[in-house]
Amino acid sequence: MAVYAIGDVQGCYDPLRRLLDLLRFDPATDVLWLVGDLINRGPHSAEVLRLLYGLSECVVAVLGNHDLTLLAVAAGQVKPKRKDTFHSILEASDRDELLGWLRQRPLLHHDATLGFTMVHAGLPPQWDLRQALRYAAEVEAALRGVDYKRFLAQMFGDKPRRWRDDLIGYDRLRVITNALTRMRFCTVDGALSFAEKEAPGSQGSSLLPWFDVPDRRSADLNVVFGHWAALGYYRRPGIFALDSGCVWGNRLTAIQLDDPIVPAWSVPAIDLASASA
Repeated sequence: MAVYAIGDVQGCYDPLRRLLDLLRFDPATDVLWLVGDLINRGPHSAEVLRLLYGLSECVVAVLGNHDLTLLAVAAGQVKPKRKDTFHSILEASDRDELLGWLRQRPLLHHDATLGFTMVHAGLPPQWDLRQALRYAAEVEAALRGVDYKRFLAQMFGDKPRRWRDDLIGYDRLRVITNALTRMRFCTVDGALSFAEKEAPGSQGSSLLPWFDVPDRRSADLNVVFGHWAALGYYRRPGIFALDSGCVWGNRLTAIQLDDPIVPAWSVPAIDLASASA
């Protein structure tokens, strides 16, 4: 049995199928982790979601910001943006099954046996694993509850920017959601910044990549995440960034979690063999 983790797919169905073929992925024995942003901006969101739904017995996927946006649009709480490409899901005959499956996905996954933790964007420096799991569960409960549409209506916004234990209501849920699905840079005291999307080194002097904040309380974890295409595939002890920008014409990347010394696999966004035929 092998356990693979794949970066942001974002509706790139053909690269996903080619990567699974490269891995020789066997759903009878293997497990597939996905770091979120399964859909949107790529051309085949419905096909991606349908494939993963069909493999759900061997798929572990966390929610990304694009996945949450789809759920909010489908629930009638926000309007799609011009660049959104998930209309094929909204118009599908099996939309209810696909959206229902997506809404049940977690925001954070930890496997103590493997020794890996997966999240879409990152972990705020002031949270340890126990806190991160507890706070993620609060948002998951809101998403899965009978009033989930009310949460989706209140989910968007940049404030509060910093976690406080005394936050309540939708402010509390919003900052948890933003931290787990949108964060790239923050201050040393954990205030989130969302304007900066480029690679580390491009940010202002008061900001650091979340994983570089001194005394980060999750520094003992092996964190697998995506969301940051400008960072690309990036690997160092404890940090495994897998968004290699497939939807932007770059590559889709996978690593093997049960044997992490094995080099990463990746495929180009465009099938070069077909393109040259």
